[in-house]
Amino acid sequence: MAYLGLVPSEHSSGASVRRGGITKAGSSAARRLLIEAAWCYRFPARVSRDLRLRQEDQPKLIREIAWKGQVRLCARYRRLARTGKPANVVTTAIARELVGFVWAIARQITIPAG
Repeated sequence: MAYLGLVPSEHSSGASVRRGGITKAGSSAARRLLIEAAWCYRFPARVSRDLRLRQEDQPKLIREIAWKGQVRLCARYRRLARTGKPANVVTTAIARELVGFVWAIARQITIPAG
């Protein structure tokens, strides 16, 4: 998350902790892609026919992680939006959490040597 700049900046000294906006470190293209993907979580979680066809060749564990992420992020988007947070703030928070699910899926993939 920090690698992509999706964590809050911090200016701390002693007991004083002040957090700011996201750091914007790392690839701006990757960060933008994640933010754009996070906008899709405004809608209820579902698996469309096209998505089901794309997922057929994926291992069951990866599909389970993806579904768990979709359900969690859709619910989290609605919960944060209900509290009155600005849409851009909500979307950035969802993008940050989306990185965690992408990382979890990436850990399950083994790359053959050679």
